[in-house]
Amino acid sequence: MYLSQSAGLHGTITVPGDKSISHRAVMLGALADGDTHITGFLMGEDCLSTIDCFRHMGVQIETTEHEVLVHGAGLHGLKQPDKALYTGNSGTTTRLLCGILAGQPFPVQISGDASIQKRPMGRIMTPLRQMGADITGIHQNYCPLKIHPVPSLRGISYTLPVASAQLKSAILLAGLYANSPTHIIEPAPSRDHTERMLRALGAEVQSENNHVTLIPPRNLISKDIAVPADISSAAFFLVAASIVPNSEITIQNVGINPTRTGILDALRDMGADITISNHHNNAEPVCDLTARSTKLHGTIIAGEIIPRLIDELPILAVAAAFAEGQTVIRDAQELKVKESNRIAVMVSELSKAGAKIRETEDGMVIDGGHPLHGASFASFNDHRVAMSMAVCALGCEGQSDILNPEITAISYPDFFDTLKKLEGKM
Repeated sequence: MYLSQSAGLHGTITVPGDKSISHRAVMLGALADGDTHITGFLMGEDCLSTIDCFRHMGVQIETTEHEVLVHGAGLHGLKQPDKALYTGNSGTTTRLLCGILAGQPFPVQISGDASIQKRPMGRIMTPLRQMGADITGIHQNYCPLKIHPVPSLRGISYTLPVASAQLKSAILLAGLYANSPTHIIEPAPSRDHTERMLRALGAEVQSENNHVTLIPPRNLISKDIAVPADISSAAFFLVAASIVPNSEITIQNVGINPTRTGILDALRDMGADITISNHHNNAEPVCDLTARSTKLHGTIIAGEIIPRLIDELPILAVAAAFAEGQTVIRDAQELKVKESNRIAVMVSELSKAGAKIRETEDGMVIDGGHPLHGASFASFNDHRVAMSMAVCALGCEGQSDILNPEITAISYPDFFDTLKKLEGKM
């Protein structure tokens, strides 16, 4: 995919539905009694992997252009799949599904693509085993995983080693099948979509001061779910508007859950011109975001904000490369175990464009404000890297080539069409 320096980006867009919420809507809809109508669902490859897994466990799921309809099987209505569950490239599907499968009365094997098989699963296996789950990795702590039925799971009190919504959610979903309450202590707040959705479906979930407690419910009651636009996808256009001169982009209906808005805080710390309008609340707070081109400056991104923007750090590294002065990203070791080692990869690809950037043990240091030039950028089979480097290309002198651009279909199938629309090329 060839891209050239942009003269300006203008328009109003709607980005795909929130990936995290889309996954959870299908999972919890499948476990609820009754039908769940999901609008705004992200029809990306990761979320389609979640649908596929539950279909293989006997859940009827219908998809149309406008909605996903999940005919809930109930908490105890899943059936043994006739083959191993395949989660594709989706870490969320893999990890959250382990929590649900730990409480089922049938054996199952779960695995994903080559990338998933390299991502460590020991972090979720440890607390699930403490709850009594029988879960083993064919190759130690890596997929494929085998999960065997146990008489019952028990609730535990567990302190997360890192702030991770996937880990927290896996434990909470296993807690649905426990014989006593499950209590989780977070070192810092992570996204709370699972807790919000469980409450909406009738479960008792208490959250206070980074402590989360789930009381095992008798059942979950279906409720229609409207998925807001994904702030992680919106982030690419917030940065694009900021770094490309003569730009103004409005993104509609974006979810601004407080556990996800670190990207807004970080960009504003860098001097970004971002305004909020049309704010309203459903189960999740939603608004329109407008970003305009401006001069950015360096900042420090570290500490408790990291879990609130972990998926946005690649595109923030791009923003830092165009900002005046130094940006330091710390406490982001989690980036090393994403779809790629996003620290090493972003350092590698931004360096190709002439950025002054170096890798550290837990992040990176970027000395921004130097002219960048086009290059051939690898995606490393990582959708967020591909989209980040595409945005970078819009600010680089000359032409750039994004290799393996189709990987963006993981979370944003129409990403490049949206870019063309904003440049007035469609």
